[in-house]
Amino acid sequence: MRRRVWSTTVSLTLLSVLTATVPATAAVPVPAAVPVPAAVPATAATAAPQVRERPLSLERLFDNTAVSDDTRPAGADFDGSGRSLSAQDLTAAGWTPGRALTVQGARLTWPRRTPGEPDNVRADGQSVRVRGHGDALAFLVAGTGGGEESGTGVVRYLDGSSSSYRLSASDWRVGPLATKAVALPHVNTPGGQLAEKARLYVVTVPLARGRAVDSVELPVNRDLHVFALTVRSDSPAWTGSWAASTSGQPAVGPWTDRTLRLVVHTSAGGPRVRIRLDNTFASAPVRIGGATVAVQASGASPRGAPVPLSFGGSPGTGIPAGTQAFSDPLGFDVPANSNLLVSFHLPGTVTAAPVHSLAVQRSYVSEPGDHAGDTAPDAYTSTILNWPLLTGVDVGAGSGAGRGGGPGSVVVLGDSITDGEKSTRDANRRWPDLLADRLQEQSAVPRYGVLNHGISANRVVTDRYPGDGVSTDTGGVSALHRLDRDVLAQTSARTVVVFQGINDVRWGASAEEVAAGLREIAERAHERGLRVLAATIVPCAGEARCTAAVDAERTAVNRWIRAGSGTVFDGVLDFDAVLRDPGDPARILPVYDSGDHLHPGDAGFAALAEAVDLGLL
Repeated sequence: MRRRVWSTTVSLTLLSVLTATVPATAAVPVPAAVPVPAAVPATAATAAPQVRERPLSLERLFDNTAVSDDTRPAGADFDGSGRSLSAQDLTAAGWTPGRALTVQGARLTWPRRTPGEPDNVRADGQSVRVRGHGDALAFLVAGTGGGEESGTGVVRYLDGSSSSYRLSASDWRVGPLATKAVALPHVNTPGGQLAEKARLYVVTVPLARGRAVDSVELPVNRDLHVFALTVRSDSPAWTGSWAASTSGQPAVGPWTDRTLRLVVHTSAGGPRVRIRLDNTFASAPVRIGGATVAVQASGASPRGAPVPLSFGGSPGTGIPAGTQAFSDPLGFDVPANSNLLVSFHLPGTVTAAPVHSLAVQRSYVSEPGDHAGDTAPDAYTSTILNWPLLTGVDVGAGSGAGRGGGPGSVVVLGDSITDGEKSTRDANRRWPDLLADRLQEQSAVPRYGVLNHGISANRVVTDRYPGDGVSTDTGGVSALHRLDRDVLAQTSARTVVVFQGINDVRWGASAEEVAAGLREIAERAHERGLRVLAATIVPCAGEARCTAAVDAERTAVNRWIRAGSGTVFDGVLDFDAVLRDPGDPARILPVYDSGDHLHPGDAGFAALAEAVDLGLL
């Protein structure tokens, strides 16, 4: 959730890098708001013991009241000006007292408090009892100072060591909707209710690897309000096999008492499976009546009877607005590089849903009724070309396991070229699919899962979809705004490949703006211990928006990317060199061109996948 304001000094420095030949080690000034690096070494406890406050549970430290009943709006004062969150709005979103909420893979609990009771902590250096092993701390938090609020705290581990962290959170009334966990439609005041959005955020900060957390010292900034705090468990026993980003929330159906049977293509295989459903961007809960998984035979026909999934031991689940649900582990043999049918019943009425808009794959919608367990395809009478609600399929550790369990996952962050635009429908010829094929056919490096987080029309630095509400635009929030959700929180992520920027320069962004965004992505991913590879932007002359001026910006970004190999990035994939026409470097080589001069065709996607040095992963 950390956002950075890039100064004029930074932009000018980047511009000089982009327009001149510079050593690969050229430094770019870092803004003052840069977070503390994740890999902060844990320090041994001091020899002379210091008297510290005894850690208490967060609930015992609650000293502020944020939630009021609409009939008693003066019963809370969240921000010092009498304004507060609406209890009725929270209930409508499914955020009820004591409800477990999973966001970015972290299980947080909304305070079990009635409206008018203290329900959050104003951060002032309090020591909070928090126990667990994991990769990150997760805070349910919001600021009330009118801008981004931040401060430095301390994590103390059971072995006596400690590490510092930087917590930043956006303002509850004016912060970006693109990064919020949930937005509520009203703000309560003593004089009445205001029709404006109230935001709550989930922010994660990295932990020292391999250490058990004992307690957390909050920052000193009383405009930071913490509602919940937990250790996000890492998942070494799981590898991400398939994933898709939520790209927007368009109108659908409407679907009433329908079953969706979605076709997805795995990368890594394994003897266990779980799925992830995300109610991203939504303002209301969605109910899942039941779900199954099967290997596809053809169309909506499974190979054998679909196997029921469960959620916390129940056949279905409710997913509050802005949260996600993981199914329970299921013993099920998932073949590598194969098609699965993931079916789930929607017993209520769904008029809009979080979707991944460009599936390049037909999926199916049933006639009324729960048909998740059907072995015949007869009930599935209509098709869709997107993936609603389903965002992930993980497989359990099997052969070829790497450190800590499964082999882990490579996450590809990209736009329509990664999403598979212009590849053959239902054929799984996106370049990340073909990269997964290569990984499964070799033994020199681990057989990583490959998670495709490309979004058609997506940009690095600008939101296409605003991040809230029903919209026809499904170009997603920017790569910077979705990085936490689509990369850092992905199952067992080891490496991220960033292949974006063409949409930014096509729509007027400068090379230095794109480079600044890519640098921030690399910094934030490195904080979490990920390897970062950057791919150069491929040419597009001949497409309507790809003018000579745009190509100049594109080539400037590429010069900067190549110069950053080994410094900003752990490696570079020179996709520009792979696809360009040697006789006209501003164009895609005709044999690789889909015909629109912007997207490769199947042959171009194959060339990209083949060009990846697997050792860099």
